[in-house]
Amino acid sequence: MYESYWHLREKPFEPGVDGGFYYPSETHQAAILKLRYAIENRRAGALLAGGSGLGKTLVVAMIRSMLGEKFQPFVHLCFPQMPPDQLMAYLALWLTGGNEDSDTPLWRSVDRIERFLAKNADAGRHAVVVVDEAHLLEGQETFEAIRLLSNFETGGRPNLTLVLSGRPGLLPMLDRNPALEERMAVKGMLRPLTETETAQYVEHRLVQAGAEGPLFDVEAFEALQQLTQGVPRRINRLCDLALLVGYAEQQETVGVSLLESISEELATVAPE
Repeated sequence: MYESYWHLREKPFEPGVDGGFYYPSETHQAAILKLRYAIENRRAGALLAGGSGLGKTLVVAMIRSMLGEKFQPFVHLCFPQMPPDQLMAYLALWLTGGNEDSDTPLWRSVDRIERFLAKNADAGRHAVVVVDEAHLLEGQETFEAIRLLSNFETGGRPNLTLVLSGRPGLLPMLDRNPALEERMAVKGMLRPLTETETAQYVEHRLVQAGAEGPLFDVEAFEALQQLTQGVPRRINRLCDLALLVGYAEQQETVGVSLLESISEELATVAPE
């Protein structure tokens, strides 16, 4: 809607994962480096933790795009809050590509996964399983089932790298499960962007979308940092609305007052 007004090819702050708009901040680059190291060196596990909206899913997507063909299959489990038998049946289904009922006994799913991983390793491949929203995992039995995946080896090396991705609450959960925590070869911790990074992030996305000049006032970036706390998802939402309202009001650039008014409106609870 507002692209032609701001002379953009596309919207720069769309939600979702698009590697073309990836901004290589220090915290995201460090997380990618650690997780790639764990996967490419065939470690048993890795941890990615960070608050909501900091880009955990984007990091996983970037890593997936960087890995070679020998790191297959790559399974991304987005909602793990299920009983252990269903969780293992789901993983067996997506790892092997076969049929697996949700009521399949746990031992049968584990046996199927083990046999598949052995064949996969013999073929020169290494499987990767990413458990997203891992802070939703519940119960000792579930953690024990997850830990079993790291026991499958060929020649003394794991046949699979398990990546647990979740909010910071995942850390104390792992501390209560030391047998699984000890298998996490690396831990990547995402933090919010700094004010400088926030400005660079916004400018990067604008340029990628086709901007030919600055669309935000220099003073706006300090306000943007304060209003969003450097959380990329919040930055995207506020900047997208700022471009929309700026277009509607025929503004020349996005300034502090525009950002503050939109942020205040977002924070207002509408009456019933």
